[in-house]
Amino acid sequence: MAETVWKLGRQEQWLRLLRSGDHRAFAELIDKYKEAVFLCCRTLGLREDEAEDVASETFLAAYRGIRWYRGRAELSTWLWSIAYRQGVSYLRKNRKEYQLEAELDGRIDDSKERGPVAAAQSREEAAMVWEAVERLPRLWAMTVVLHYRERKSIADIAEIMQMRENTVKTYLFRGRERLKGILAPGLGENMDVGR
Repeated sequence: MAETVWKLGRQEQWLRLLRSGDHRAFAELIDKYKEAVFLCCRTLGLREDEAEDVASETFLAAYRGIRWYRGRAELSTWLWSIAYRQGVSYLRKNRKEYQLEAELDGRIDDSKERGPVAAAQSREEAAMVWEAVERLPRLWAMTVVLHYRERKSIADIAEIMQMRENTVKTYLFRGRERLKGILAPGLGENMDVGR
C-alpha cells in the first residue's frame, strides 16, 4: 500500500515536472513511451522514416499539450491517441492512395472468446500471430494491437481512435475472424483466435 502511494506521488511529481516544461522529465517520457508510439506508427503501415517523422510530431504535440492533460485517461492512452491522430493525418496528407477505412459486413459476435496471442504456444507461433496482424486492414490491426498487445479497454481504444465503442468491437471481431483464416493453415484448424 505504501509503495502504491509512493508511486502515485512520484507520478504526480513527474506530471508536474512535465507540465512545467522540465526537459529531463520529458526525455523520460520519450524513453518510456517511444516503443508504444513506434508500434502505433508501424501498425498504421508507416515506413521507418515516416514512423520517425510521426513519432517526432507525436512527442512535440505531447510536449505542447501536456499542460492540458488532466489524467482522465492513462498517460499511455493519451499518447496513443496523439500518435494515432498524427499517423492518420500523415497518411491522409502524404499517402492518399491508402484507404484508411476497413470494409464492414456482418454482425458482432458477443461471445466471450480468447485473444489471438492465447492461441500461440511458443515464441514462433506468437511471432506468426503478430505477423498476421500486420496483414489485416489498418484499422482492424490497430484495434487488435491496442486491445491484445497494449491491453487497452474498448473505451480507451474508442477514445484513441475517435470512434464509437461498437465500431471498435466490430473491428476486433472482424480482425479475429480474419486472423483465424490467415493462421489456420500454420497453427492448425482447431486454433482459437479470439479473446
